[in-house]
Amino acid sequence: MDIQFVGAAQTVTGSMHVVRTEHATVLLDCGLFQGRRRESFEYNRRLRVPAREISAVVLSHAHIDHSGALPMLAKNGFDGLVYATPATRDLAALMLRDAAAIQQADARYLNKQSVREGREDELVEPIYGEEDVLDAISRFVSVPYHRSISIADGVRLTFFDAGHVLGSAITVLDLEERGKKRRLVFTGDLGRAGRPILRDPEVPEGTDVLVTESTYGDRLHDGVDKMEDDLARVVTRTVARGGQVFIPSFALERAQEVIFALKKLRKAGQIPRVPVYVDSPLTVRITDVFKLHPECYDAEARELLRGTDTPFDFEDLEYIEDKERSKELGGEGSAIVISASGMCEAGRILHHLKNGVEDPRNTVLIVGYQAQHTLGRRLVERRARVRIFGVERERRADVVVLNGFSAHADQRDLVAYADACRARGPAGTIALVHGEPQPQRVLADKMRDRGHGSIVIPAPNDRLEIV
Repeated sequence: MDIQFVGAAQTVTGSMHVVRTEHATVLLDCGLFQGRRRESFEYNRRLRVPAREISAVVLSHAHIDHSGALPMLAKNGFDGLVYATPATRDLAALMLRDAAAIQQADARYLNKQSVREGREDELVEPIYGEEDVLDAISRFVSVPYHRSISIADGVRLTFFDAGHVLGSAITVLDLEERGKKRRLVFTGDLGRAGRPILRDPEVPEGTDVLVTESTYGDRLHDGVDKMEDDLARVVTRTVARGGQVFIPSFALERAQEVIFALKKLRKAGQIPRVPVYVDSPLTVRITDVFKLHPECYDAEARELLRGTDTPFDFEDLEYIEDKERSKELGGEGSAIVISASGMCEAGRILHHLKNGVEDPRNTVLIVGYQAQHTLGRRLVERRARVRIFGVERERRADVVVLNGFSAHADQRDLVAYADACRARGPAGTIALVHGEPQPQRVLADKMRDRGHGSIVIPAPNDRLEIV
């Protein structure tokens, strides 16, 4: 038995890991790489796993860097099943169709650029289309948390709650080969204890090999109370100077958490009453899916549902799908605008930033991880000039980063999770994935300080024997 780390190895996107036994080949996640548009497009054009050899796919959650290459897998001949929780299946059906539209838009953008630069021989086709998405979606099988099922010869699957996004799962594979049994635990993206809306991450028994994300392996997040206080201060300060707050947000989870936090702050009178716009058709549809899956909620969110209230609605909150209505937002005075994409590489947030980034009254509020070479990362670095729609613009708007909104475990959470797995034992080997090299090295040292001896940081395509 072994596991090959094809994607999200010493980087934060493109999760893709192949588990091989004598009788089966199982793919954990099938995500797209995210970064610079042309670089990402070129990287993602080639599927890096043998589609026809894969017995089954197990999907940890619906984020595109974990699920977005599934249509490519189908396009390249995969004819097996994709296992996911019910909420992940519903979310992926939305997000993969949106991803196909983005592939088409990216191809148009790159082709226009190539023609303008006299490189007509470099025209590209979209990576996949609607038919490939429908093929992938037709292969989904919904598996509730804690229900053990056989997915291939000698491979049993059980999902535990990862507490990261709606439906996110810690994947437990019980592997058997020639009488030898081993338990592989893959965290996917690990959530944080005490977060709003969702339950805390669960710890399975009997882990032999732990494959864990390491995105924030070198830092600590602020607590939930401080996060909400900081959000209140940013909104109040921006409104006082007549500005708007632009929040680039992932359509899945981050947007819903921000909406929930704003609802609580409004109810407590901690922020001024200004319009709040959720300007993202995908976010609107995903929020509707949230309402269908209260089985994933924590006690606080479920309590709201028992009354006439919901976590995702309040006065002056408007969900926007219509493009023309979106264009009207720039001239409406102080407001809060939540819009995708989370790393500012596509979507309506680019139009809001184009119109507002040069106004010093405004604030760009960053509430999630920003990968290298994205506009979001350049804003986090507070560069004086940023390129939006191919035009250099002065960045006069304030930029505030609230990492407390991150749905990823921080260093303390990751170490504690490894400790908990070892306590339910033995977790003899730990592989760090889904992180950049520096945070991974820092996290590995912290884990070794806690007595975890066998820690590996695999490079792309490295293999780890499961012994």
